[in-house]
Amino acid sequence: MTTFPRRLLLTGGLGLLGAGAVSACAGAEPSAESGSGPDPQGGEPSANTDALGHVHGIVRDPSDGAVLLATHYGLFRIADDVLSPVGPTIDLMGFTLAPEGRYLASGHPGAGVDLPEPVGLIESTDQGESWTVVSRGGESDFHALTADAERVLGFDGELRMSTDAQNWETLAIPAPPAALAMAPGTGRIAAATEAGLLLSADGSSWETLPTPQLVSRVAWADDSTLLGSGIDGRLLTSRDSGQTWAASEEPVGEVVALGAGLTGDGSVEALLVVGTTVLRATEGGNTVEQLV
Repeated sequence: MTTFPRRLLLTGGLGLLGAGAVSACAGAEPSAESGSGPDPQGGEPSANTDALGHVHGIVRDPSDGAVLLATHYGLFRIADDVLSPVGPTIDLMGFTLAPEGRYLASGHPGAGVDLPEPVGLIESTDQGESWTVVSRGGESDFHALTADAERVLGFDGELRMSTDAQNWETLAIPAPPAALAMAPGTGRIAAATEAGLLLSADGSSWETLPTPQLVSRVAWADDSTLLGSGIDGRLLTSRDSGQTWAASEEPVGEVVALGAGLTGDGSVEALLVVGTTVLRATEGGNTVEQLV
């Protein structure tokens, strides 16, 4: 691992909610010419970061500590500094972890994968080795998805919530969310939108949080610690559920995926993808190390 204290890791083009944050991967599989999406010839990429394409989600699996990357080419795991592909080639959108070791996602099947287009809400109970359709197969491509023990919340052009992952209620939200995150204990929902960072207890009524700048991605580290990626590339941290914020001293870059959690000693850990570079940040984003 390489550590970069306070290093500027900017990639060009920091725009409103990042380049294509809301519209990326809409519709059918990207073409081979675009260099993104599952290989239409059925080939699988080699296990290196150049082969990831766009990364849509990053999270640490609490069961074994591996870092999971949900990408155009499927799921990848980082363990012992090694990046390895897992399971079938699916353009995984909205990837999130639910209780009891369940992986949830949406997106589009790759060549030869026996899933509907779009896949709807899919689930893996074997750490991504296989996936099954839970609901809305052929109907929904959830670009944003989050879950706790009681609810699943997703955005496929409409904000939808389900208590059984089968039957869905349509909810109102002031603006389309580029990212959704649910606090692990309280279930409070944070939504990164072009109208600001929104907070809701139930998904029906929303308040706008007072962030120092527009936030493109958002993640809860615990029930009161909220992290966001600012559009100037800085990592933002709030320890009071989004009421006050501290920004990293230097930008970390244009974040396309963000995860958060607590380490064994209670420190806040941010997992970031900048382009296809996978980073781990601590100390409010002031110490950054490259994972692969």
